[in-house]
Amino acid sequence: MGVMEVGGPDEPFAALAFKIQSDPYIGKLTYVRVYSGCLENGSYIYNATQDVTERVARLVIMHADKREDIDAISAGDIAAIVGLKKTFTGDTLCTKEDPIILESMDFPEPVISVAIEPATNADEEKLGIALNRLAEEDPTFKYHTDQETGQT
Repeated sequence: MGVMEVGGPDEPFAALAFKIQSDPYIGKLTYVRVYSGCLENGSYIYNATQDVTERVARLVIMHADKREDIDAISAGDIAAIVGLKKTFTGDTLCTKEDPIILESMDFPEPVISVAIEPATNADEEKLGIALNRLAEEDPTFKYHTDQETGQT
């Protein structure tokens, strides 16, 4: 596996996931920049960073807060993929036959920490879901639970 530059649509598919966003209507959107090759709706894609294959449910181009469904993406495109559950910011997506790792992004370590806890025990699960979503969307956001105090 090596580092590559921008290629053409006839080359093996390679893209970098640069943003994750949760959408209340369609679920997780994975924003990608395509460096080479083409990808079609319904196809399977290999995540070389996580060593997992996932199905592309939908491809969309974002226009501010509106989505436009498209059939395929190719080299040079920036689009969002719906349906990737195990892909995170900085992951390389490619074909399993031609694996490659694109140069990932470096993220700073958090410099501020705050203790929080839910108002009631019933809200504990909701807080956990919200914190997981934040951590998935923002690679600089980290959290843990202190076993002694029960605070997050």
